[in-house]
Amino acid sequence: MRPVIDFKQVALTYPGSQPVRALQPCDLLIHRGEYVTVVGPSGSGKSTFLNIAGLLQAPSRGDYYLDGINVASLREHQRARLRAEQIGFVFQAFHLLPHRSVTENVELSMMYQCVPRKARSKRARDELLRVGLGHRLDASPSTLSGGEQQRTAIARALAGHPSLLLCDEPTGNLDSVTADQILDVLDGLHASGMTVVVITHSDEVAQRSQRSIMIRDGVLSEEAVPR
Repeated sequence: MRPVIDFKQVALTYPGSQPVRALQPCDLLIHRGEYVTVVGPSGSGKSTFLNIAGLLQAPSRGDYYLDGINVASLREHQRARLRAEQIGFVFQAFHLLPHRSVTENVELSMMYQCVPRKARSKRARDELLRVGLGHRLDASPSTLSGGEQQRTAIARALAGHPSLLLCDEPTGNLDSVTADQILDVLDGLHASGMTVVVITHSDEVAQRSQRSIMIRDGVLSEEAVPR
């Protein structure tokens, strides 16, 4: 079975009078159904990894295969379409539209995939039920708790049926109890077969994954995080 993420000597250097090597050349395989955390302190290169893995930025060298597709050969509009179809993003900030209901926020994520309106509504409700928000379908984001807002954001990320769920510090804005509840949701998604990659600075979050990848000074390694 082909990996979801396959880095072959992928690197990123920002040009300038003093070039900045944000990500050193690295190889990485993340297989379908894995739950992986990418761990490192601030400024270590986690955001660079996220941007490359999420097709938000192209590497300056190497090849990146997303679900078997070499993204280096794609034009920008093709990359954008692949990103919309294959990757679900969950961020530390929830990025919900305040004047739309919970269901409408999830529905809007499918417009870029040209999903018919009736299908969008059903899929949005199905994903909200999946993350435990069946009782909040018509609520306004302003009436939700932080945990409920993040659950909505997760449902939005899942609505496009992505092959990869890419999470950037998904518990960073939450208290410890609510954070554990969100990690329980991610555990459940992984158990159902979803490929989950979480970017984090927290060893506690990393302990919930199958394996952890350390990044420090732009160097990626399979060094184990204490469990």
